Amino acid sequence: MTYKVNMRLGKRIKRLRKELKISQEELAGRAKIHRTYMGRIERGESNPPVYTVYKIATALRKSLKDLF
Repeated sequence: MTYKVNMRLGKRIKRLRKELKISQEELAGRAKIHRTYMGRIERGESNPPVYTVYKIATALRKSLKDLF
């Protein structure tokens, strides 16, 4: 179950990032997380804590609700 949630979250983040036409590296910089960690999140390989998801949402100019 957790894996599916992580995959869906990662795909959603990736889609929103591409809509903004920014790279993973730029999004990671905006969210103040490591670029390789951002890649793992987008691929659904990582289960980020709520605060990290909040930082990503803020960097995407979205609410937490918009990511889910």
